[in-house]
Amino acid sequence: MTSLREIEERVVANGRIEGHEVRLLRELLYADGKIDRDEADFLVVVHKRVGNRSHQFQQFFYDTIKKHILEDGRITAEETEWIRQMIEHDETLEDEERKFLHQLKGEAERVSPEFEAFYQECMKRSPERHTAGG
Repeated sequence: MTSLREIEERVVANGRIEGHEVRLLRELLYADGKIDRDEADFLVVVHKRVGNRSHQFQQFFYDTIKKHILEDGRITAEETEWIRQMIEHDETLEDEERKFLHQLKGEAERVSPEFEAFYQECMKRSPERHTAGG
């Protein structure tokens, strides 16, 4: 069976991630029914390292990270810092990141003051539009 590291090496070498790799990632990451922090960290690394991300991967990535964060219904200060590290790379916010933050805030039962402040800060940033490949 293919391992997570083998998938990472393949998609980084190719510079793209497509449908069959997304299916493999889903099978491997959800094998136990949930995503733990190590698995979420792995997915963030793959997302950052692969330049050409299919729409299918983008959707899988943000849905999976959202499920991980909202597992208990709350967004804590620690989770907020993790999210900040995940999406902060410049002064702009990609459309997908903006949508992700809106969904997190909307679906959370409770958010920390740190998340609320981070959310407000992000919403003031200039939007950056990217089109996903594939």
